[in-house]
Amino acid sequence: MTRMTNIIQTLWYNRETFHPLNPLPFIALCLSYLFCCGVDVRNKLFDLGISEQHKLPCPVISVGNIAVGGTGKTPTVILIARMLNEKGMRPAVLSRGYGGSAETPINIVSDGERILMNPVEAGDEPVLMAKALPGIPVLTGANRYDTGFYAIKNMGTNVLVLDDGFQHRNLHRDVNIVLLDTNRPFGNGYMLPRGPLRESAKALRRADIVIRMGIPCRADEALSPIPFSGPLFNGYHQPKDVIQAGSGVMYPVDFLRNKKICAFTGIGIPESFKSTLKSLNVRIEAFMAYPDHYRYKEQDLDDIRKTALRSSAELIITTEKDAIKLSEYHHFCDNLFVLRTEIRITEGPDALMQGIKMRI
Repeated sequence: MTRMTNIIQTLWYNRETFHPLNPLPFIALCLSYLFCCGVDVRNKLFDLGISEQHKLPCPVISVGNIAVGGTGKTPTVILIARMLNEKGMRPAVLSRGYGGSAETPINIVSDGERILMNPVEAGDEPVLMAKALPGIPVLTGANRYDTGFYAIKNMGTNVLVLDDGFQHRNLHRDVNIVLLDTNRPFGNGYMLPRGPLRESAKALRRADIVIRMGIPCRADEALSPIPFSGPLFNGYHQPKDVIQAGSGVMYPVDFLRNKKICAFTGIGIPESFKSTLKSLNVRIEAFMAYPDHYRYKEQDLDDIRKTALRSSAELIITTEKDAIKLSEYHHFCDNLFVLRTEIRITEGPDALMQGIKMRI
């Protein structure tokens, strides 16, 4: 898994195209041009009104990105849904439910009072949001118009938040929020599969708000220029606490200081988790990266335990997103710790909320 992750990372963040011993970058580049043409045609159809956009009878806020990988969409959705709820609005969160097995058109992950689906059925991120957002419904379904209309009609919703919705142009949205990685906003500049881009940088003209996620590699390093002239915010993941997965006992983040750890994760950008751990002054004895949305099996957990033992790690730690998928492995969770983080907006949540309210 780590080898495959390294191959993809090298392909996506290196611009070298021609090498006599490695034809993969050139093949991927040819496929990228085809993908780019398809995306451009699709966007043009929407821009010209040939492909129809459906409008719901309440404001719709989309949180998304233009690159594959973990820029913090899910925690940003959680932050925005909480802010809307605190302002007296009645939000619901709509997700595609990627990785979930449920095939019904509308799936109620949470009705605001109870969590009704597990990660296998709904996908890990919708269940993570449902747990983090008591009192706020979370729904999944391929057709966001249908799920949104259901929430409005049956749950009293008066504002909708789309998780990973920037490319879902079938649904009209009132606010498009796009997240970019601070240090590598456009990867190597190529679209899939040669690079990590779902759309080119010119897609930012559809954005209403851009949030740069992450702390610059060096304090004196100039940030990459972004072709966007609208409201620009800066955000980062801040460690919140550490949870013992089996017992639910909570510890402050200082609990990890100077401890020897074995860490593993299956998120879009595993290096971001590693960087967060390093910022807490831990001693990373082993780090295991799995593909995004990876479904762990008993063999994987045995491998993690053996790696931790060989490395003389004091504890095993993972992300909240990974832990959601491991709740059924009670024997493993008894020895597992979870680092929980939250999104902080440098300019302050009120400034971001004001930017959203101006558009809805």
